Amino acid sequence: MRVTEYVNHDAVGLAELVAKGEVTPAELQAAALEATQAVNPRINAIVETWPADDEPNPGSTPLAGVPFLIKDIGVSMAGRRTELGSRLAAGNVARADSFLMRRFRRAGLVTFGRTATSEMAYSITTEPVLYGATRNPWNLERSAGGSSGGAGAAVAAGVVPIAHGTDAAGSLRVPAAYNGLFGLKPTRGRVSMGPGHDELFSGLAVHGSVSRTVRDSAALLDRIRGPEPGDPYFAQQPSRPYAEEVTRHPGSLRIGVLTQAWGGRRTATPVADALSRTVRLLDSLGHQVEEAEVGLGAPWEEFVLANARLFTANLAASVDELATAFDRPVDSATLEPATLAGYDYGQRVSGAQFVTALTIRNRVARSLAQYFDTHDILLTPTVPELPTPLGTDAESARTLDGLGWIDRVFDRSPFTMPFNTAGTPAMSVPVTADTETGLPVGMQFAAGYGFESRLFRLAGQLEQASPWSGRIPPVWAGQRTDH
Repeated sequence: MRVTEYVNHDAVGLAELVAKGEVTPAELQAAALEATQAVNPRINAIVETWPADDEPNPGSTPLAGVPFLIKDIGVSMAGRRTELGSRLAAGNVARADSFLMRRFRRAGLVTFGRTATSEMAYSITTEPVLYGATRNPWNLERSAGGSSGGAGAAVAAGVVPIAHGTDAAGSLRVPAAYNGLFGLKPTRGRVSMGPGHDELFSGLAVHGSVSRTVRDSAALLDRIRGPEPGDPYFAQQPSRPYAEEVTRHPGSLRIGVLTQAWGGRRTATPVADALSRTVRLLDSLGHQVEEAEVGLGAPWEEFVLANARLFTANLAASVDELATAFDRPVDSATLEPATLAGYDYGQRVSGAQFVTALTIRNRVARSLAQYFDTHDILLTPTVPELPTPLGTDAESARTLDGLGWIDRVFDRSPFTMPFNTAGTPAMSVPVTADTETGLPVGMQFAAGYGFESRLFRLAGQLEQASPWSGRIPPVWAGQRTDH
């Protein structure tokens, strides 16, 4: 299969071709590797590829035979490196598959590489020292977002139609917004973190994906959802497959709109304009849209402090474990400034402070739950500004302490983090783009705990009403080079 044909299909479409015998998984793999060679030198999204060792049963699942990439953190593939984007973990090889990796294999996905992440997934841009900055296919001078920036750039540039990512503060939704993709953060407990972890970042982190079509994300979540023995959280399973929800009419939804973020960060004019266009679209589709007042459950400063304690205490424990395992020092030779500052801060978080932070997490979850008692959906911008230039956070990373860095990250992405704290699902949808620059603008839609089905129905409707699949970035694997 030629790359120019390969990039025109989403994952479900490619799997259908495999099931019909029109193409083999090996031919798709060859096309994906050719696409990688065509664009990765420019975007630096993929840090390693390897020969595929999976032999999917064609037609066995809606994704069988599809080339796939995993993020360099959070998922373990036996015999393959997982380095967390960090010099501290350089050379780390997984001994066994994690539960999620087993489910990727059972889904028939052909995993052939890993994508870049910010160090320890500790930033909303992907510019690690270990492998260098990942660039946005829409504008190579701009960030691809983070921490799943490698996944976002690879999918946007046509290397694969869907890729794995994680999200602890917006790490799926920010790259989705920056790269013009669909990205859904599932409910806490929807996808297992085991067996190596019961939870990551005290329940703030989840597994998911970024994709070019809604049905691809739905099909993948259907294959990876569900608890494993020993999981600490349980999200009730949906009454029907998510893949079926994408084509179901959502009905007339009660949608609240939050234009300005908690904490006072102002939404930039291009993003506010895009939000207004989205509201008009929702009105035309018959939804009940109104301005929303949504209590966070805690003052913004208290919210930031609590999450800083959760993030940095978890980070400190992980860093100590890695340093011991690899017999490496914890210093500027192994960690970047922001990570090292977080480590230092986390070492000073007391047990009582950590428990108090969990109490704040509970207050936020209860407060947002009250909002969803009266509304079906909350609409916000995914991020309050267009994709930022590379290097925007470099000076802050060098000068801020652990609390200051988290405050900086939350200021850059104030709309996403509350839903990690609450554990509720939220998605970024590329409904529109900036009229002046053409850069993607993501809109975030959040729902109550366990209501991914509602989000998929709405996303499917929006995809039909305002299609985005025809928007192609300047760096695109399907560009013809024979003339």
